[in-house]
Amino acid sequence: MTTRQNCVLKYALDHFAGAQPDEVFAVFEDGAIWTWAETRDRTRRMAAALQRLGIGQGDHVVAWLPNGPQALITFFAINYIGAVHVPINTAYRGSLLAHVVENSDATLIIAHAQLVPRLAEIDRAKLATVIFAGDKPGAIDGLSMHEFEACQEDAGEPVEPARPIEPWDMQSIIYTSGTTGPSKGVISSYMHAWSAMNAAAWPCIGPDDRFMINMPFFHVGGSFIIHGMLCRGASIAMTEGFRTDRFLPLAKQTGSTAVFLLGAMASFLDRMDPSPADRDHDLRTVFVVPLGAEGERFPDRFGTDIYTIFNMSEIATPLFTGPNPTIAGTCGKCRDGFELRVVDAHDNELPDGQVGELIVRGDLPWTMNTGYYKNPTATVEAWRNGWFHTGDGFRRDADGNYFFVDRIKDAIRRRGENISSAEVESVVAEYPAVAEVAAVAVPSEFGEDEVMVVLVPKDGQSIDPVELTHFLIERMAHFMVPRYVRIADALPKTPTTKVRKAELRRTGVTPDTWDREAAGMRLRAERLS
Repeated sequence: MTTRQNCVLKYALDHFAGAQPDEVFAVFEDGAIWTWAETRDRTRRMAAALQRLGIGQGDHVVAWLPNGPQALITFFAINYIGAVHVPINTAYRGSLLAHVVENSDATLIIAHAQLVPRLAEIDRAKLATVIFAGDKPGAIDGLSMHEFEACQEDAGEPVEPARPIEPWDMQSIIYTSGTTGPSKGVISSYMHAWSAMNAAAWPCIGPDDRFMINMPFFHVGGSFIIHGMLCRGASIAMTEGFRTDRFLPLAKQTGSTAVFLLGAMASFLDRMDPSPADRDHDLRTVFVVPLGAEGERFPDRFGTDIYTIFNMSEIATPLFTGPNPTIAGTCGKCRDGFELRVVDAHDNELPDGQVGELIVRGDLPWTMNTGYYKNPTATVEAWRNGWFHTGDGFRRDADGNYFFVDRIKDAIRRRGENISSAEVESVVAEYPAVAEVAAVAVPSEFGEDEVMVVLVPKDGQSIDPVELTHFLIERMAHFMVPRYVRIADALPKTPTTKVRKAELRRTGVTPDTWDREAAGMRLRAERLS
């Protein structure tokens, strides 16, 4: 049963601060430790400070902070008074920053002092007040400045919200990466955040766990996990972010038992030289998304169980595996409380084995996003026919396992064959000199698409397209082998590090792009077809 206490931040914090006041809730990278009682006290003081500055229930507050104690207390204090937490990427600046500030409708921003000068460069819309963490920045016309720690001095007690905060109330607006256009603000309720991380969604995490937080607050892998641990009465270890060389020492130092890792993070750890420190920690549960070949080696090497899931800001972890999955490429099976379909462009369900778009709906209300803030067109498009459309291409096998294939917009069709850009990238990334790769479709003179890869070499190394092609011919179907290879210094990315493939497609084949066919490397299978 869902109640205010088990999914609304304020009531969960009040409950556990009363039930286990001296138990540890948060530990930090610098060694600081907060009990439940101390966390609640800090939250209430900051909440009172926000009210004193005019913030009330339902108001939107932008949080522009790196991971740490200030970001945590900001998150809790905003929600404690029923206001809406709007965390934004610390890399934002210029037009992207202006867009999210305007779209958020916020009048107050809590920001790291080093970021504040960027506000002077943009149209600040309704923004009138800045709470800064760190050394005082220079004055900006039209903005009232307040120091973070000073705000809490003699702030008094917060006033209770005018009405109870309900599970269906808006908790946060989290902005998508905006790979094809302006970032969209995903509206999440308390019920949505709780559903994404409750015991049904993550059954292997309990109240005795301590979850290492290395993902930022503007990512659901940060804020939703923190909310889920709060509502369990469990604890967190707040880190500044992921660093390969510091990961295991920090896990040991903080007593972390669980962690979420992006696939690249797990790959970095897998490539480290073996060491006695590999098992010198308390970690027992590791989530890796997406799960690659390193997943097979991880449990034996690091002494942990591995799980993988499928989630995005808009949904609530509808796919989950058991421990140490052995089916290559799986994202798991549909968990209780959700329905999934793989459909064609007209929302007709496809047979097992065929690739289509994954659509999702929940059994209970408010368990997923309630739209995109101030973007009704995108909301209607995503929620058409009563299902949320993920934009991701999936296939399902006869046993109910789901497999991610590609973003629908990133799929490539070459001479009648559907090609997953993700699968092309996975094989190309095995080439020793490749640091980063993006595969995109470019127009073919024969109709449909050709495959192009844009590569970033590892430091101090070079990539010979001919040698790369020979490498790939032995490892992928002939129709997947890229025709075009372009070497670049860097890939264009969003502030959340997703590759802007739309930009690569627009740029297309440049004069410095190597063309396999122009070089005379027609593949034998193509000559026979």
